[in-house]
Amino acid sequence: MSGRQLASKWLKTEALLTDPQIIPYIPETNAYGRDDLMSMLSQYDMVVIKPVVGTGGNGVIRIQNHDEGYNVSHKGRTRFVSSFPELIPILSSIRLKRKYLIQQGVNLAKIKGRPLDYRVKVVKTKGRWEFRAMVGRLARRGLFVTNLCKGGMQLRCRPAIRYSLPHINSLEKRNEMRQLTRNCIAVLEKRFPGIGELGFDYGLDDTGAIWILEVNTRPS
Repeated sequence: MSGRQLASKWLKTEALLTDPQIIPYIPETNAYGRDDLMSMLSQYDMVVIKPVVGTGGNGVIRIQNHDEGYNVSHKGRTRFVSSFPELIPILSSIRLKRKYLIQQGVNLAKIKGRPLDYRVKVVKTKGRWEFRAMVGRLARRGLFVTNLCKGGMQLRCRPAIRYSLPHINSLEKRNEMRQLTRNCIAVLEKRFPGIGELGFDYGLDDTGAIWILEVNTRPS
């Protein structure tokens, strides 16, 4: 079953922001523009810009504050840009020709230096939502995107939490992820009737806090 498709990351984020219980899990997100980018880079050490419509980690760019400039990472390459005015044309040259959004960067917990996130897949069958998968996705060495189609490695959920964050309770964190998923389903189904399949991409930062990185209505 696939059900209704909703490609826009922006619309799904807007819907989730209507629920006070979910808001703390959502990184600050804005439409891509010069002023918003400058503002967010002044607030955060790192931001990620990604296509409003896109899958598989394609077109995703990471920007990190570094000394007197910025490190721009894309497709396994990182280049240094010494000023904000220099940054804009660089981004224009590597962005896909579509609308983008800017998201507060999350310092993902790592295993041997490789960032890790989590995919939770749920499907509605016979009127009930069922959990079909909860897995960790470990980025290929040298990349910051974790997508399996980009060489990421799939891990079981609780071992991934234990290896990357040995100081937290993996069972409690997994259960928190499951409850967050249920809360998100309720909001999204009310806003977008007819959805039948969802894939939630969650990040755990190095303190163990959960962040909603993305929601897909056509998860692979």
